[in-house]
Amino acid sequence: MKYMRYLTLASCALGVAVSVNAVEKPLLAIPGKVIYENKLDAAPAAPWKAAKGSWELVDGAWRGSEKPEDQHGAVTRLPNKLPDCIIEYEFRFEGGKSTGLSINAIKEHMARIMITPQWVSVQRDGSHDGAQKPVVFARFAVNFTTGVWHKVRMEMVGDTILGQVDELIAWGRDDLFKQDRMVPGFTVGGQSVDFRNLSIREAALNPDWDGVRAALPKPGEKIAPLPARLGAAKAGAKALPKTE
Repeated sequence: MKYMRYLTLASCALGVAVSVNAVEKPLLAIPGKVIYENKLDAAPAAPWKAAKGSWELVDGAWRGSEKPEDQHGAVTRLPNKLPDCIIEYEFRFEGGKSTGLSINAIKEHMARIMITPQWVSVQRDGSHDGAQKPVVFARFAVNFTTGVWHKVRMEMVGDTILGQVDELIAWGRDDLFKQDRMVPGFTVGGQSVDFRNLSIREAALNPDWDGVRAALPKPGEKIAPLPARLGAAKAGAKALPKTE
């Protein structure tokens, strides 16, 4: 995936962003063998498990839609345990309010790239009981329109995550990421979001990662605010301070 810039994030330990102009090269991870690959051009079926919502094939791609009676966003998951890995896919909004790539720990949510037409966030998720609050590593302002495909990439190596949506890149650290990574899945809020071209590959730490990280700005410098209409109560996660 080509990129034009890094953007800032805050992490539990630190977060990063920088502007660059370069050809594609490894960031956090070096890709290895393919674990799972699916163009998502056939009707959803096993081993995928749709926990909520409607999942169907529309125009050669998977479409997820929330069911009002569920009172919960649409969710479908792949029942895999993941090693250090790189996950990539494409999505487009078709009326939906939000979508995400979600990774769970054994008993809790773990990490997420959350996307709406107005913003993108990379975050560590909170616990089910609310004792552990989510932490935003980065939030970027965007303007995603209906019918346009966008590419998502998540890299997880050890205690570090890197999230990328198109040219937006963010990363962060948390001990939670060292636990077993389970059931990667797509989420959809509202009506509807399409998905295609999913791949999951094994990954190893980029030996140049420390150098990349050392060259990046301090955390928290460009955490975009949520739209005012959402209010502080809808933030869903706290941003970390601007000190490492």
